[in-house]
Amino acid sequence: MSILEKLNKAIKEKDGNAASELIHDDYKRYSHLQGGYTDSGKQGMIDAINQGKLNPDKHRILFENDEVGFDHSIMTYEDGNTEALMCYWKFKDGKVIELETGATKITK
Repeated sequence: MSILEKLNKAIKEKDGNAASELIHDDYKRYSHLQGGYTDSGKQGMIDAINQGKLNPDKHRILFENDEVGFDHSIMTYEDGNTEALMCYWKFKDGKVIELETGATKITK
């Protein structure tokens, strides 16, 4: 199973412990919506997974190798908003070290 397959499984199962094994200690996330890197880091990602803040649907991996991955999903957030989410994942030492997202809101 690939890194992104394992991570998506951890997100769907709200398993922060499993995700922790896949996320590098130096993890950072770039958000185009916010215009820069966020301060959440590894623990913020684990907390979001544990709390069920991420609800991907129709997840598909477009490309993945040992260095990078690209995937797309429909993401529903706890406030009910839905987005088409494209992600660029960068890997280091077999773990996610960086995530860059781009999203398009889907009207209700």
